[in-house]
Amino acid sequence: MPTLEKTQNGADAPELEMKAIEAAPVCAIVLDPREDLLAAPAREAARLAQAALKRTFDVAISAMILLLALPLIAIVAVLIRAESPGPIFFRASRVGRGGRPLRMLKFRKMHHNALGAPLTASEDERFTRVGRLLARTKIDEIPQLWHVLNGEMSLIGPRPEDPDFVAERFDDYAEILRVRPGVTGLSQIAFAEESAILCKIDPMGHYRSRIFPQKIRLDRMYAARPTVRRDLSILFWTVAAVLLRRQVAVHRESGRMNLRRR
Repeated sequence: MPTLEKTQNGADAPELEMKAIEAAPVCAIVLDPREDLLAAPAREAARLAQAALKRTFDVAISAMILLLALPLIAIVAVLIRAESPGPIFFRASRVGRGGRPLRMLKFRKMHHNALGAPLTASEDERFTRVGRLLARTKIDEIPQLWHVLNGEMSLIGPRPEDPDFVAERFDDYAEILRVRPGVTGLSQIAFAEESAILCKIDPMGHYRSRIFPQKIRLDRMYAARPTVRRDLSILFWTVAAVLLRRQVAVHRESGRMNLRRR
């Protein structure tokens, strides 16, 4: 009885409890495989419904913006041709969904047949005066809404990247290119001022070592969970960044967005 009395006083209770746990039989939980078979079609149905909702949203919003922007498009076209001979639009070589080639349409910002690095600095000498304004206001991106209408792009999605950069990180882009590239997205917001932060001495080296890996992380994060709720959040913060000219910070681990502290 001394042992029992001591235990009741609480002195050896933790030791006794541990022995009881070790001696207790382990109960195996057997999952019914039929439950997973039933859940799989439900998950697929939810995924298809969300994809249909996203596509409907893409078509409705991009068509509305293009319609409202027609006068602006006409003015920009006249200004581009008045300042510099050459085409109004420029087609950038990018990689689209599933690795398909994407000839991404943009307003031409540079002098016709300008050569040089694929990255542009904030004071790039290849810019025309109109082109510099288009780059600063992001108006040069408006023609990409045509790709949204025809299904090559989405309003929200990973940043469409140059084929050479995609080839450098093929394994990462195998995941990213499962979804349509977007006019705006996490990496586009995070690096809205990319041309201003690029190292002037070695822009390509700086991009490959510091900026590109961060973009890939954000784009993979989006591709893993492209939800309508996240799309609405990205659209809201895009308006804050582009129209209201506010600096928006994107958390590299969670993808959460907020105004950048000055």
